[in-house]
Amino acid sequence: MTSEQLSANDPADARSRHGEYKVPGGKLVVVDLAVVDGALADVSVSGDFFLEPDEALLDINRALTGLPETTPAADLAAAVTAALPAAAVLFGFSADAVAITVRRALAKATSWQDHHWDVIAPTVLPTEINVALDDVLTEEVGAGRRNPTLRFWDWEEPSVVIGSFQSVRNEVDPDGVARHGIKVVRRISGGGAMFMEAGNCITYSLYVPQTLVDGLSFADSYPFLDAWVMAALEKIGISAYYVPLNDITTDQGKIGGAAQKRLANGGMLHHVTMSYDIDADKMVEVLRIGKEKLSDKGTRSAKKRVDPLRRQTGLSRTAIIAAMTEVFAERYGATPTALTPAELTTARERVEQRFGTDEWLHRVP
Repeated sequence: MTSEQLSANDPADARSRHGEYKVPGGKLVVVDLAVVDGALADVSVSGDFFLEPDEALLDINRALTGLPETTPAADLAAAVTAALPAAAVLFGFSADAVAITVRRALAKATSWQDHHWDVIAPTVLPTEINVALDDVLTEEVGAGRRNPTLRFWDWEEPSVVIGSFQSVRNEVDPDGVARHGIKVVRRISGGGAMFMEAGNCITYSLYVPQTLVDGLSFADSYPFLDAWVMAALEKIGISAYYVPLNDITTDQGKIGGAAQKRLANGGMLHHVTMSYDIDADKMVEVLRIGKEKLSDKGTRSAKKRVDPLRRQTGLSRTAIIAAMTEVFAERYGATPTALTPAELTTARERVEQRFGTDEWLHRVP
């Protein structure tokens, strides 16, 4: 295929939109296109990926040309897949990656660099307030009243934070809770229970617009949103990776887990807790961790499932959070900020109305 053939479908003077997407662990995909009468025109896909046969690139361009600019990412990917020859091989990218790049070119999807990021340093607050702030700040980002934000939690009282859909009686041992003075709270995101004593784990929340993960599957959005964390962990000597759907682990054991919640207003919460110096004996007295939970983890003991960061790094919790903050700021140009009085007031109100009520805690008995 000649360069003239590749460019014939998209003359340079017709290009008015440009999008780029770096596939995590893969290659760069670039899309240039125009929009004519509400439809995609002069579509040109390029990048440093590999594609066989060579002519399949024109098939991709033709498949996208003429589609409405409002076409969802899933339908864009489906159109690309349908147009590819049966024997086509895509290496370093995918039809989904092309769809994401098209959506970025149309400003329907965004990249990290499209946003100004804020970072809120650890602030000691009651666990109920921390949970309520996840609801408040996700809503604020979705409404455009706050920049996308990374917030590190801090707290003093020993707590268990259960997932939105978990049963209290199935997850929490009432005798252990009473004996150790544990505060039990329910959060808005799904996932499993978090055993949290002051200083024994690192918890952070990302509040982002859903445009940042437009075109990504739920499964792919987890490692995508935590790529900076993996880089920070590598910087301090830990080689970590995701075990689908939401576990963060190393060769020495699981170190954390993630959970998400997407709001109707376009805001999204991505929440992670990593164990720093967990009291495993106390954890198994407080949480009901059954055989079924452990059945696919390759271990008989709940105590062995979580391997704290303190042992793996020898660093203080403060030093690890500082390394994470530094990497995030370097990657995305983030700046320090703080919770506003209005946000804290709203969070306290939601504790009274929702997060601090028995009705909310026991909504799944």
